[in-house]
Amino acid sequence: MHLDPDFEHLTYGDVGARRGSHLRAFTSGDVIAFYAGLRPPERAPGGMVYAIVGLFVVDEIVDAADVPPDRKHENAHTRKIVRGASDFVVRARRGESGRCERCIPIGEFRDRAYRVRQDVLEAWGGLSVRDGYIQRSARPPRMLDTAMFMSWFRSQGVGLVEDNFGP
Repeated sequence: MHLDPDFEHLTYGDVGARRGSHLRAFTSGDVIAFYAGLRPPERAPGGMVYAIVGLFVVDEIVDAADVPPDRKHENAHTRKIVRGASDFVVRARRGESGRCERCIPIGEFRDRAYRVRQDVLEAWGGLSVRDGYIQRSARPPRMLDTAMFMSWFRSQGVGLVEDNFGP
């Protein structure tokens, strides 16, 4: 199974030559927020919910090729038989990172696309994409003000767990 991010081991792997290339430059203390488009099991008003599902505070970033054998089980990119030369793994700080105990809705369908709500964009200090566009893209959006984002995130009162599937 390709768990990425892996909230149990607090890792996220990517291919440095593509979508994840800008993540390769992250350093200890930088923040990665994971979001997803979630559909209700039955048709519900409003359709899909775009929400934050997890958060990593970066501890370190390592080349997948440099991960020792006793840690290869921690990420999908290091479990692969053939790893790409540019594959890397982000390891997150324990106690500050994990899967959200509940998702935090952040988006709405606006101007024919899913976007971060205006009130949330303002609370975050903005994103690197135009008008909060968060549908799947070649390059994930970046936060313009991490301190504002973290203040907003903490105000949501959502705990983080180091587990992929549990409660």
